[in-house]
Amino acid sequence: MTKDIYIVGIETSCDETAASVVRNGNEIISNVVASQIISQKRFGGVVPEIASRHHVEQITLVIEEALISAGLKPKELDAVAVTEGPGLVGALLIGVNAAKAFAFANGLPIIGVHHIAGHIYANELMQPMAFPLLALIVSGGHTELVLMEEHGSFKLIGETRDDAAGEAYDKVARVLGLPYPGGPQIDRLAAESDGVVDFPRAWLESDSYDFSFSGLKSSVINYKHNLEQRGEKVNPHHVAAGFQVSVVEVLTTKAVKAAREYGVKQVIAAGGVAANSGLRASLEEAFGKEEIPFYVPPIALCTDNAAMIAAAGSAMYVDGVRGTLAMNGKPGMPLDSWK
Repeated sequence: MTKDIYIVGIETSCDETAASVVRNGNEIISNVVASQIISQKRFGGVVPEIASRHHVEQITLVIEEALISAGLKPKELDAVAVTEGPGLVGALLIGVNAAKAFAFANGLPIIGVHHIAGHIYANELMQPMAFPLLALIVSGGHTELVLMEEHGSFKLIGETRDDAAGEAYDKVARVLGLPYPGGPQIDRLAAESDGVVDFPRAWLESDSYDFSFSGLKSSVINYKHNLEQRGEKVNPHHVAAGFQVSVVEVLTTKAVKAAREYGVKQVIAAGGVAANSGLRASLEEAFGKEEIPFYVPPIALCTDNAAMIAAAGSAMYVDGVRGTLAMNGKPGMPLDSWK
């Protein structure tokens, strides 16, 4: 009988302090998240120094709670997986140093995980991956199309040239006077809207899978300013709906085109913006018509969490990937294949 593999994951790349235990790369035994949304909301966004202080306060407690919830002692674990990058450097350092201390104290190997690989492997917690696979990553800092031929193989075929989709959502929400985090607020207004403002789509070159949302953001700002200068009232529902329709159409169209070109067997969505109801519905409909299996994690696994880090770390552990205690946080870490 094959021995079960238990990996504890640690995630502190931004403003969530999280720890999780995952068995065999696909079963969540515990998943603990200490959110900073209430603390950061008053600033309208994440303040790195405040995020780091919160991580210092929470990290030990969160790891302890994850182990208690899992009913495991440190000696029963096989490895520690931690987000090595990308992210806020101060936040990353808290998680990396906590993971190194925990690994050293308990004689465990340590594995540095790329944050985006974690988002991709959140899907492995729902169903096995089928290759070749196309991953659409949509978050506050990333908008990318990644082709995977096998576990641990990442080929970047498209990325944002300016604002990430989630970043554009937050900036537009701020312009409309909506509270942080802005993405869910715009999604809610768009779903309730009875009208849509027609904003432009940035398709870029005909053969490009890259994205651009800076122009769309500027278009929303100009639209609002023009109305205000004429003394007219802005309808935030209509603006939110128009903005979301533009973002979702570009993301869906490019993902479908890439899936066709590369003949993938599966398409997955990952990242915080993958929790957006409009995007989820659009992708499900489009790939249903294409008859290509499409999967997206439940909302709790789209936003930052440690189960996804443990899932990716489990795949790396099986492949023999190990880190060292010289590991450091890498705020600009590239998504490199570990194969």
